[in-house]
Amino acid sequence: MKKNTTYAADVLVTALAPAIWGTTYFVTTEFLPQGYPFHVAMLRALPAGILLLLFVRKLPQGIWWPRSFILGALNFSFFWAMLFVSAYRLPGGVAATVGAVQPLIVIGLSRLFLDAPVRPLAIAAGFLGIVGVALLVLAPGAALDGIGVAAGLAGAVSMAFGTVLTRKWRPPVSNLTFTAWQLTAGGILLLPVAYFLEPALPTPTAANILGMAYLGLIGAALTYFLWFRGLARIEPSAAASLGFLSPVVATLLGWLALGQSLTPAQIIGFVAVLFSIWLSQRSQSLR
Repeated sequence: MKKNTTYAADVLVTALAPAIWGTTYFVTTEFLPQGYPFHVAMLRALPAGILLLLFVRKLPQGIWWPRSFILGALNFSFFWAMLFVSAYRLPGGVAATVGAVQPLIVIGLSRLFLDAPVRPLAIAAGFLGIVGVALLVLAPGAALDGIGVAAGLAGAVSMAFGTVLTRKWRPPVSNLTFTAWQLTAGGILLLPVAYFLEPALPTPTAANILGMAYLGLIGAALTYFLWFRGLARIEPSAAASLGFLSPVVATLLGWLALGQSLTPAQIIGFVAVLFSIWLSQRSQSLR
């Protein structure tokens, strides 16, 4: 009983990360200057990573230098770059639906790298989650763009690899230190991308500073600490299914804060997503 209670608590704490990520679109559109995605991604990762490094006062050693940069690229740099390319070239609903394939990719990679069993219930949960996300965010007649779809899939694969390898590569340090290494590495990798591909940022307003502080401290440092903590305690496939919470929160926030409508199809999608998450967690208990 105690073990089940502990597992449930770990799942709930881990779920806070993708739930908070669901606020990113609202904060980005309402508080940040538009047209600087790579600068925003870099400023979201690097300052938070440096602050955490100053707090933990521990640098990687040996093999953990390249591994930190590999994970930083998979979880942050490349993932965020592909995410923004997808978002710019596809309607938001299409981009979110393409990205929703990530839990299924994690199931396959977990089998390959962690020798984790492939559970039919987890696969069913993954497909149900994709349907739920599509009902939540996909508009009728949404246009497809080949490059946008490819970027969305590449981002999903990147984050899936990052999720599984974060579980496989466990350094002999705290989760907070591991988070600091990855955030800093990811931010460093984004520096040249932002510098060469985008113009300089305009002078920030108070709203810009507030938005970046939220995305860096809450949307990156706190959430990825919770996420990496969760990956050390629960199966990657179970953790990945929690990512479906991001479009749920984004949709609810749009309804509550921006006055967007909530259709019957979206309500059905909301229920389908929550049920898919429950199915995924349930599959872990059916050994």
